[in-house]
Formats: sequence, structure tokens, C-alpha cells
Amino acid sequence: MAAPQPRQSHQPQSRQSCPSQQPQTKPASRSHSRALRWPLVAAGLGALLIHNSLESRADLKPQTPPAVSAPAAPAAPRATAPAADPALPRSAPERLSIPQIGVNAPFTDLSIGASGQLNPPPADDTNLVGWFRGGASPGERGTSIVVGHVDTKTGPAVFSRLEALRPGSTVRIMRADGIVARFKVDSVDAFSKADFPNKRVYADASSPELRLITCGGAYNRSTREYEENVVVFAHLDSAQRA
Repeated sequence: MAAPQPRQSHQPQSRQSCPSQQPQTKPASRSHSRALRWPLVAAGLGALLIHNSLESRADLKPQTPPAVSAPAAPAAPRATAPAADPALPRSAPERLSIPQIGVNAPFTDLSIGASGQLNPPPADDTNLVGWFRGGASPGERGTSIVVGHVDTKTGPAVFSRLEALRPGSTVRIMRADGIVARFKVDSVDAFSKADFPNKRVYADASSPELRLITCGGAYNRSTREYEENVVVFAHLDSAQRA
């Protein structure tokens, strides 16, 4: 889907905060495969968003030896050595930086609450993003989920300009282990909350991937909720010590 056009950065003061996607089912223990965990986490998200959108609340080939032939004959080509595994060890994220849209925000951990729903970032802090700690950490193999409010009762919030990102945009995440994970945006899409593609967004990945999620689309004043979700799909591009 083509990336949606940027929204106006200022929202009506009467709107309440809009948390991002909220898994309903508590994820399995990290000792189980994420391939088993994420389908459970993603189940029922579309319906949950409709009701809660305004609450306060990511093969090795053997080398071929040189051919034995006349001295003038070139050696047979060698297979290309595999690239180094880009995945990083697990480490909690500490800060998100997206200079293109003016984001420089700290993280808070998000977990599944007693209700079985993911607790969103606090609505009283407009410059705060949340990481679902039950999933992969940013840069770790798998799909890492980062959510943020598009606005709150007081005005625009941390992800108010998220949909202005484009393929090739850079997202940097500073981790607790001192490594800066640099992600490259693959696509920016807007999905109807009534038909949200849970599997596409939350499916486990064999390489380090990142999802940035917030609310978007038209604001329905009668239901007091946004009609869409904006999702940024990105992959780990590089990593280095801060």
C-alpha cells in the first residue's frame, strides 16, 4: 500500500489519546518459539482497537576448490562467503531517534495487563514510546513492536508525524548495552482498524525487524476514535557502539 500523506500535526484539543495496537492475549514464555507466540498475541486486535482506540491509556554454500587444469586456465570461482549474522543479543531499548520527523524520545516497557490487553504508554507524557517487552528487543532476531500516541488531550504526541516517513528513512534505537541499532524503513502503510492485517504486522521474522505503530486516518467524532492505524515496517540496517 502506498504511504499515506502526512496529517496535520495539530489535533483538536478535545481529542483523547490514541494508543496503538494492543494484543489481547498474554504471550507465551520466551522459552517457547516466537513463531508460536505471535499468532496468539495478534488474535483479536482489530476488535480491540475499535473499542479502545481513545482510552487513556521484525543458505550457506560450500566453497568450491580451484579446478585442476592447465596453468593458463583460470581457477574455478569460489562461492561467496555468507554475510555475518546481523542479529544482536537481547537488550532493552532506551531511546528512539528519528530526526526526519523530530522524534527523540525515551522508552517505557509495555506488558500485558490483568485484563489481557497490552498496557499502552502513559497518556500524560506526549514524548514517550513503548516497547512490548514480551517480543523481540530492537535488533534482536524477530519482530520488535514499538508503539506511541499520535496525540493526547493536550495536543500532538510523539508519533504525530509518523506517516511522513518514507522508504529509506532511518530510525535509530539506543539500547541498554550501548549499541545503536540503525533501522531502514521498508514501507509506511495505513490500515483500517476494521480490517487490520494482524499476521502481516505481528508475524515472527527470521531476521531483526521493527514495527512502529500509532493511530491515523480520519477522526470520527461520533465514535471518538481514529479509523486507521499507521504502521512503519523496517529492518535492521547496521549496528555500532555509541
